[in-house]
Amino acid sequence: MAHISVLLQPSIDGLAFKKGDIFLDGTINGGGHSTEVARRFGKDVKIIGIDADHDALTKARVALEAQHADFVLEEENFRNLDKVLLKLEIPHVSKILLDLGLSSNQFEESGRGFTFQKDEPLKMTFKKNPTENDVTAEEIVNTWEENNIADIIYGYGEERYSRKIAKAIVDSRQVKPIKTTSDLVEILRKAVPGRYQHGKIHFATRTFQALRITANDEIRALEEGLKKGFEVLTTKGRMAVISFHSIEDRVVKNFFRDRARAGEAQLIHKKPIVPTILEVESNRRARSAKLRIIEKI
Repeated sequence: MAHISVLLQPSIDGLAFKKGDIFLDGTINGGGHSTEVARRFGKDVKIIGIDADHDALTKARVALEAQHADFVLEEENFRNLDKVLLKLEIPHVSKILLDLGLSSNQFEESGRGFTFQKDEPLKMTFKKNPTENDVTAEEIVNTWEENNIADIIYGYGEERYSRKIAKAIVDSRQVKPIKTTSDLVEILRKAVPGRYQHGKIHFATRTFQALRITANDEIRALEEGLKKGFEVLTTKGRMAVISFHSIEDRVVKNFFRDRARAGEAQLIHKKPIVPTILEVESNRRARSAKLRIIEKI
């Protein structure tokens, strides 16, 4: 399945590119947004693409080369964008985009357990080859204490049955280790009420989300990325963030609001931009997306 970039036109229009801009795409994925920037502006905009996923960078490189873009790619988490810019000897950038959603390729092709619709190893890491220092979903469900598991499932998944699920996970791992997505889905199926298994949202969605967020330390990474991104942004530079769930959006909303109240920036839109009905119909993963844009003063 080809990855479809969410809120493609509104995000690029909202960043208001001009000749000579340096664009930091902090979550380049397969290069959808950056490729559109290259298509519109050619070599007039320099693109710096960052992603923790090696495979995503490979796809982005092919797409950007096809556009003859002026670009450089770095395998790194956007929370370390300051290190990337230091390495490249680029002190400031004029445009930043953080698209916080997983790509379709990560769901369909990564084999790292992001989707509960396939039987895959329970990793959920953005890195293709995590090191022993990286946390995986498998480690969380097999070694963390019950209360901690319950807390993340409730806090990051907003899952009402977090306590029952955590207990079921701990009980199950005492019988045998939880190794795959199918192992986990079966545990969840038995832990939640029958009626909950037939709701609008798949009963495993919130737990999988919580485990993925925890394994990749996504909320703290976002907080760091926003802070460092704003610091390297030029005056009149813009930062756009596309979020996909309420926890992420709250972090972005509060950060942008605080910068605006401090007189350091202005909000480009008072309310977030959301996908049109047409976009949601053509790409269901867009349905929860929210775009916020800020301009540094």
